[in-house]
Amino acid sequence: MRFRTAMDEPERPGFRARTGRSLRYPNFRRFIAGHSVSVIGTWMQRVAQDWLVLELTGSAVDIGTTTALQFLPMLLFGAWGGVLVDRYDRWKLIVGTQVASGVLATVLAVTTLLGATNMPLVYVMAALLGLVTVIDSPARQAFVTDLVPPEDYVNAQALNSTINNTGRLVGPAVAGVMIAATGSGAAFGINALSFIAVLIGLARIDRSKLHQHRLLTRGKGQVREGLVFVWHHRELRACLFVVGVVGIFGQNFRVVLPVTATEVLGGDAATYGFLTGALGLGAVLGGVLAASRDRVTGKGLLSSLVLFGLVNLGAALAGVLPVALAAMVGLGIFNILFNTLARTLLQLHTPPEMQGRVMALNSLLFLGSTPIGAPLLGWVCEVAGAPVGFLVAGGTALLGAVIVARRLLTTSGGPPRGGAIPPPEI
Repeated sequence: MRFRTAMDEPERPGFRARTGRSLRYPNFRRFIAGHSVSVIGTWMQRVAQDWLVLELTGSAVDIGTTTALQFLPMLLFGAWGGVLVDRYDRWKLIVGTQVASGVLATVLAVTTLLGATNMPLVYVMAALLGLVTVIDSPARQAFVTDLVPPEDYVNAQALNSTINNTGRLVGPAVAGVMIAATGSGAAFGINALSFIAVLIGLARIDRSKLHQHRLLTRGKGQVREGLVFVWHHRELRACLFVVGVVGIFGQNFRVVLPVTATEVLGGDAATYGFLTGALGLGAVLGGVLAASRDRVTGKGLLSSLVLFGLVNLGAALAGVLPVALAAMVGLGIFNILFNTLARTLLQLHTPPEMQGRVMALNSLLFLGSTPIGAPLLGWVCEVAGAPVGFLVAGGTALLGAVIVARRLLTTSGGPPRGGAIPPPEI
């Protein structure tokens, strides 16, 4: 009898090959190329909008209210957005959302540069952008599965997140300096122009090479069908529960960080930009770590959630800029690991014709929970200070981990090589 040796085993790809394996697909490269430019402008606008509100009102509650209005449409209509993603061509939907986002950014840029911006206008623009996000967020998340096969979902999602968070690294740092020098209007203008790049990338995609999926025909009860599907999958229930916990209490950096920059660290817009940039640096590192993974498991998701909670508790103690920056890097790493692993677990356990609705529920809990969490965290920061905001974020993440630990520790990563979707566990 001949025993197997190490020479008989297929050689495992190196770290670099594993991390960039989705880039071998031309359509994914084209999508990422356009997105990498646009996302810088998007993060510049986020910083500029938060700082503009702080300049107009000086209130953390108003920052939270603006953020809440931007994500309230997701809370109200997110599930229906997922139905549209399952019904219609995802490529066309994304083209439409990018055009609409560019128009909104242009309006805000012009009014700010002319000195005509006021809080009612900021509120309206935030709400309109939220309506666009209802379709854009689940469409872009599901579109990744049109670009790569199932065995590369985790890698593609991680690379997509890495690009997004590279923008978080570059955009806020540039925006902070630009706002200090010229004001918020220029940052809004750059974001408006950046949408041209993503539209060019989408136009270059070879749509004949996309992984086809069966479009959902119009019918009654399709939102309910998605909810029932998730409810009957205990893995999906557990995953979406902790996504909701983190979305409500842990994701509101845009509320906590401006107050941290000014009241805790005694800084200005540039300080806020540096903090957000450090968060982005950590997210890039977390994205690279996620991209190198071959499998996604419930244990990995649970570990990233626990570490996210612990780092939040540590951030509450950061009273000087170097310590605060280090804490932001740690938050970025474990935040992006958690988000990427959660999205991939959901996709691996969901058939293609249901992915729009399931990813819409993910977006609803991840983004749509902001109208609840942002004003709440804004109030906490205004009454008790930014450190307490970090304590709330960390404590709730750890509590959520305890609640779902048993379920996630027995959850597999799904079919790693394109196997069948497992049946519901009732």
